[in-house]
Amino acid sequence: MHKENTGDAPSAHTPRVRHHRKRNTDVVAGAGKPNGSHLLVNDSSKYKSFLIRAYSTVWMIGGFALIVYLGHLYITAMVVVIQIFMARELFNLLRKTHEDKQLPGFRLLNWHFFFTAMLFVYGRILSQRLVNTVTPDKVLYRLVTSLIKYHMAICYSLYISGFVWFILTLKKKMYKYQFSQYAWTHMILIVVFTQSSFTVANIFEGIFWLFLLPASLIVINDIFAYICGFFFGRTPLIKLSPKKTWEGFIGASITTMISAFLLANIMGRFLWLTCPREDLSTGWLHCDPGPLFKQETHALPGWISNWLPWKEISVLPVQWHALCLGLFASIIAPFGGFFASGFKRAFKVKDFGDSIPGHGGITDRMDCQMVMAVFAYIYHQSFVVPQSLSVDKLLNQIITNLTLEEQQALFTKLGQMLQEKVIGS
Repeated sequence: MHKENTGDAPSAHTPRVRHHRKRNTDVVAGAGKPNGSHLLVNDSSKYKSFLIRAYSTVWMIGGFALIVYLGHLYITAMVVVIQIFMARELFNLLRKTHEDKQLPGFRLLNWHFFFTAMLFVYGRILSQRLVNTVTPDKVLYRLVTSLIKYHMAICYSLYISGFVWFILTLKKKMYKYQFSQYAWTHMILIVVFTQSSFTVANIFEGIFWLFLLPASLIVINDIFAYICGFFFGRTPLIKLSPKKTWEGFIGASITTMISAFLLANIMGRFLWLTCPREDLSTGWLHCDPGPLFKQETHALPGWISNWLPWKEISVLPVQWHALCLGLFASIIAPFGGFFASGFKRAFKVKDFGDSIPGHGGITDRMDCQMVMAVFAYIYHQSFVVPQSLSVDKLLNQIITNLTLEEQQALFTKLGQMLQEKVIGS
């Protein structure tokens, strides 16, 4: 009976069309095909997509190299732009046109929370470097130190204002959509800013192996996984990402490990890449790079030197650390891509966006980078940075947390203590 009635009368609940996600059919259309039919070696249009992807990759690598040359501040600006694009793509993922039309200004609320989170994260990371930059100017110094002192209160006030704004915009019959958007917005903030906070911290600790090397290894792994899978891929790797193959995975892992060892030796010779940046200026850097970047010579075992024309090899100690980064970039970081693939399948979309021809959206390119950035920071803090406090760190804390009067009092008190110690001895 129901079948006869539904054929004559239109449904009372018409399906809502999401106009901004026309690419859904790309995933659904191939859902029933055997796993092997998705492989690149079986793709009739693979050479066209290969050229488009290669063209975009060349432009991205060239732009990336230029920004690295310009310095730390420009790299941070690049990260901010990437965050904005990622947030826009993720906001659009659950956005419904019909509901948004009934909630004017609701999109603006998402961006209010986004920029509040940005102010909080970057304020925490860059506060000391901002103080170091404006120290010569007394007026700016007082202004900046006051803002830093009340930074958390300012961010909390902005967040609470957004919270109140959200409550006041709640509309009957739209509660479920509004609360799902509220939760989704906070999920995006966690995903985007957790990894980016590590990325920015990495940049100012030294472009080399806290930012440039890890990011380069992910790019190399991605490129050679595509190339090896393109020409040799026959064995599917994981169902979440049907075009990934074991041949591509293994070939990319070997290439990434070799590249890590060689690139660390090349990049480790440039002070611009190895020196930390203590302020927000853009001038050239000069520092003692430390023992990790000083060349060491090792004699080769006899059974190896018999087959080679040289008896010893010169390496930088940081190259051994680079192998650890290469191993992580080869084995673990790709799971960030697998997670993103499963996420897209859950929402029935092919890509997060279409801003990069042949690659998809910015989020599609950042999935593995997010995992790698966190690991690089934790690895550096755990196995490279000395755990003891240094004079520079103590001075930075004093300058940041104490007023000028308190610093003068500390200086006087410290002088008295040292004088008493000298007299007592």
